[in-house]
Amino acid sequence: MWYWIFKYLLIGPLLWLFGRPDVTGTENLPRTGPVILASNHLTVADSFFLVLVVRRRITFVAKNEYFTGSGVKGRLTRWFYSASGQVPIDRAGADAARGALAAARGILDRGGVWGIYPEGTRSPDGRLYKGKTGVMRVALDSGAPVVPVVMRGTDTVNPPGSRRWRFGKVHITIAEPLNLSRYHDLRDSRPIVRAATDELMSVLHGHSDQEYVDRYAADVKRSATR
Repeated sequence: MWYWIFKYLLIGPLLWLFGRPDVTGTENLPRTGPVILASNHLTVADSFFLVLVVRRRITFVAKNEYFTGSGVKGRLTRWFYSASGQVPIDRAGADAARGALAAARGILDRGGVWGIYPEGTRSPDGRLYKGKTGVMRVALDSGAPVVPVVMRGTDTVNPPGSRRWRFGKVHITIAEPLNLSRYHDLRDSRPIVRAATDELMSVLHGHSDQEYVDRYAADVKRSATR
């Protein structure tokens, strides 16, 4: 219930005011059954705008720190991320990736919509970075369709690193589901999973105006802090 109140009554009106979002390709999203929405990632607001324009409930896997704060601020933060369709996962330790993928598989097994950013983190400079293979491992194992999504303009409305929002125009493109049938019989092969992931990133690149970088965004961020 809180998800829909959050979407239509609380954050939704503000998103329409600041971002004036338009969306193309809504017919490419299956109306029922499990589906993976795989999007580029410019800013925190990406998740909120995607929730706003997609009629089905979307669930994201978010870092556990959003749900463990104390006091009034901690409770409000926990409610905010829960209401916006995010579930916690402990990303620390060797089993972090496995736990995240297991949580995602649970969402799909229940016939839900899993929202995921294949780059693994927000772009540090607005470019599109190499995709991590987890999304395709889940997709090929579960058989859930993968629908690429491209966000544009969210970084103008919600500039990375800033808590201030600005007026802008958000464009969201929902592309056709990927045809992964040729990968299915070899889904346990790492090169095949890598090839499927690269195909996804190629589609995202083709629908966006971002420059593609064949490096992981997380590696670029770590290099910048040294």
